Amino acid sequence: MAADPKTASLYSRMQSYGTLTEAPRDVPDARFALPATVHWMRALAILTVDQKLDFAAGRRFYANVHARGMPDRQLNTVREQLLFVLNQIAALQALTATTSKADVARTAIVAWYYGVYSAASAMTAAMDASFQDNHAETARKWQERFPANNLAMHPFADCLSSVIPATVETELATVKVRGQHSLVNKPTTAQEAWGCCAEYLSGTAGWERSNVEERVREMAQFKALGVSDFRTKAARELRDISYARRGISFLHQASRYRGKANYRDAIYLAYGTSVPNQLSGFVDDMLIVLKGFAAMAGAYCSL
Repeated sequence: MAADPKTASLYSRMQSYGTLTEAPRDVPDARFALPATVHWMRALAILTVDQKLDFAAGRRFYANVHARGMPDRQLNTVREQLLFVLNQIAALQALTATTSKADVARTAIVAWYYGVYSAASAMTAAMDASFQDNHAETARKWQERFPANNLAMHPFADCLSSVIPATVETELATVKVRGQHSLVNKPTTAQEAWGCCAEYLSGTAGWERSNVEERVREMAQFKALGVSDFRTKAARELRDISYARRGISFLHQASRYRGKANYRDAIYLAYGTSVPNQLSGFVDDMLIVLKGFAAMAGAYCSL
């Protein structure tokens, strides 16, 4: 029976009626949406500390990177993007002082993401003087240049070469060796944190497969087949070609994370009496992680 619109909570109303962008069956489950958001960041913070990821560690990691001269425009781009990172770090630092983290969680995630995005942009600009004008291309380029070539530091190094299910299963196996732990449960050790990261990487691959399928359905070649699903060989071949072109790296995961906070899962970051307690330490974790990613980017660019 539908909830009484006069007395139901907003969550109950969303579960009953959905929104203009989502049917009721697509509304996120509060039992999983918020814990996964908080626990992935907690896992990354644990691992950033465990890996002792700072500027000095980055300089050691990139010791074989050869220094070279840069034209002024390229150098200015690198410096500009790193300045943007410092600005987002300063913003997160200020947000750690707020009393109620539920009031600033969405804003903090956006600041965190744009810090990661700018740091990655600085790295690609420093490597080959390229600068992408959209998030998808920046993520693709960063993956090709860094994780795929073992030039990213943990916990930001894991990636998937495609979202083909068999490939994902094979490549995730090496990640899962470090640990297995559900995102529903808070990680407390490095082993549990690795497990959470493996789950988020796997979940992002599944999410991207759904996105790929939606895009394939809009292709003229698919429409010409006169089908609505991927049961036929021809339809599967179209889908699988697109699967093979779509890799997943940390930047893709960060983009998905920002999107969930801004749109699909946004209500759970600020709604409900239990949320403030669950978000205790959340902004602090984002600050730790962004500083780690910035240290990696700064070390690479400095060399």
